[in-house]
Amino acid sequence: VQLQASGGGLVQAGDSLGLSCAVSGPSFRNHAVGWFRQAPGKDREFVGVISWISAIKTYADSVKGRFTISRDNAKNTVYLQMTSLKPEDTAAYYCATAHFLSSAPGDYDNWGQGTLVTVSS
Repeated sequence: VQLQASGGGLVQAGDSLGLSCAVSGPSFRNHAVGWFRQAPGKDREFVGVISWISAIKTYADSVKGRFTISRDNAKNTVYLQMTSLKPEDTAAYYCATAHFLSSAPGDYDNWGQGTLVTVSS
């Protein structure tokens, strides 16, 4: 499974931004696709995850109500729509696949490259 994340950029606090994760490869629709982020000097942090089959989603408390994950079957793409962005949301954002819904980075076996989101105050 291959993943390609895109859509990062520089925004101001309170703005919205959407990220995309294009997924390809064998049986990827049997996977869950998660979003993680990593700020400089910090550990990789779970943001949210969606099951490709059921579309069940879970989110980290820090983003619940502000971020929304969705998927487009026709485009084989998972999206992360971020609203009410805060400076503390600044990080490199990664998408990854796992065989089940999980918030633990160690459960994910395929990772895309990061896309940088910078939120200025």
